[in-house]
Amino acid sequence: MPTGEFSLREIPFSYPGSWFDVSPVVAQATYADDLHLVSHRHGMHAVLALVPEHGGERAAVPAAATPSALTWGAGDRLITAAFAAPDTLRIAGRGLDLRIRAAEPTLTPFTGSYFFADPVDGSAVFTSYETGHRYRVTVLSGQVRHVGAEALGTAERAVVVSGGSWEVAIEELPGAREPHRAVSAFDDVVAAARTDFAAFADSVAPWRGERTPAAELACYVLWSAIVAPAGFVGRPAVLMSKHWMDKVWSWDHCFNALALAGGRPELAWHQFQVVFDHQDDRGALPDSITHAEVLRNFVKPPIHGWALSRLRGRLGSGLPETGLAYRQLAAWTTFWLEHRRVPGGPFAHYEHGNDSGWDNATPFAQRRLVQTPDLAAFLVLQLKELAGLAAAQGDAGAAGRWDAEAERMLAALLDELWDGTKFVSRSATTGAVHAGASLLELMPIVLGEHLPPDVRDQVVAGLEAHLTDIGLATERPSSEFYESDGYWRGPVWAPVTVLIEDGLRRAGATELADRVSARFRAVCEKSGFAENFDALTGDGLRDRAYTWTAAAYLLLAGDAERRRAQEALSEG
Repeated sequence: MPTGEFSLREIPFSYPGSWFDVSPVVAQATYADDLHLVSHRHGMHAVLALVPEHGGERAAVPAAATPSALTWGAGDRLITAAFAAPDTLRIAGRGLDLRIRAAEPTLTPFTGSYFFADPVDGSAVFTSYETGHRYRVTVLSGQVRHVGAEALGTAERAVVVSGGSWEVAIEELPGAREPHRAVSAFDDVVAAARTDFAAFADSVAPWRGERTPAAELACYVLWSAIVAPAGFVGRPAVLMSKHWMDKVWSWDHCFNALALAGGRPELAWHQFQVVFDHQDDRGALPDSITHAEVLRNFVKPPIHGWALSRLRGRLGSGLPETGLAYRQLAAWTTFWLEHRRVPGGPFAHYEHGNDSGWDNATPFAQRRLVQTPDLAAFLVLQLKELAGLAAAQGDAGAAGRWDAEAERMLAALLDELWDGTKFVSRSATTGAVHAGASLLELMPIVLGEHLPPDVRDQVVAGLEAHLTDIGLATERPSSEFYESDGYWRGPVWAPVTVLIEDGLRRAGATELADRVSARFRAVCEKSGFAENFDALTGDGLRDRAYTWTAAAYLLLAGDAERRRAQEALSEG
């Protein structure tokens, strides 16, 4: 595969700011034979099928993409697509025709796409009920034929462009707009996209090279998943994917923020803030946000204190809004202490595995309302971050109160959820203790330097039992509950890898941290940026273009390169 080229079955072709992509993935784990223009407004919806033809028949030509261009075919039979703007896709062809067809053949009063030829400017327009937008096709050169214009019910609706060579523009419009005029030659459009991506990669991963072969593709996964502010997304935001996981969940965003912080600090801060824009009056963050919805039936784990402390180190000029961040973090922490803590008890609890982000992990198998050691550890770190922020703002009283609360929770964690050999979970309602083989119960390693040495050593030993040749299995492979594609009951995941690797380093277990980092980077280099990976084979699982996986690779690879450079400097 040529340098920079990627499989469209793995990663969609898109552009920063765009709410659509081009991909054969048209729904959850659903692959079409042809590439489609797929929108992520109001959910994931395939709007238009893009079908190459030759001699009036579908042409089975290969498709591939680079960050700047998508191609079907080769040589004298070639179609190329490139983004001229976030809402405009230019497509040029020679030797092949292109049928641009409504993906859904049936039009009802509430679903499908109505299609007509606009007498005002000669364009063809598909109006999509599912996305609430129009998709205007303007033929810039070549011949055009309309099929099924103004048809109702079930019918083919299509624009067919042909000729020795031809070019069209497809625009996503919220309503009316002046007729499309191409202001740049097609080759210039491709070159501009190439330049934009190169600048992004140079800023986010300036250290990339032969030792980090997946870094450029990781940058593309992040770059192409950015959407412009729209609907409930009030800032430029990195979706978790432009496949079916097309939301921003309230812990995923932290990893994307960290990966962007060094090179794109403003964009990184937007990633951290985009979820806090929807913090409620009790301090709770939503479960997720997307263009058309904000879900509040669950939350996600409070890793934000940990993330904020890491952001402070990665943002060159420090936090841009320290006072705001302090107030937000204080409210989020207070939510857990006041609304998720049994009166008189030391620990907050999750109400379901979804709250933890580890949806179906085994600590939630028998009971759902659970006090888990990871939650206590995250809150200890969050309280300590609040203490530091308060002190930095000159509020010694608040700093002392936050720090005292952190020490009380840490003491309770070690006294009540540590049984002398391992951390356990317990029911928030009955107090019944659960100890199993889930990596979740080893997550207190995130406390790093705050763990007593004897506890640290036993947790490190426990982590060794989860470490396969691929990475940290979320359920110990010897467990009766282990599943190769069991979501949080076996596969290797990016976020916990980053959290644990960081905790191990701060705890002084650098040799194990190095192995955890190296194995995760290796599986990304082998299998791409899947949502998670089979812990024994390394096969990518579920959504195959997941941004927090790409972000984790960039974080771990960048840190490894910096350590290597520092070692070389010290040896020199």
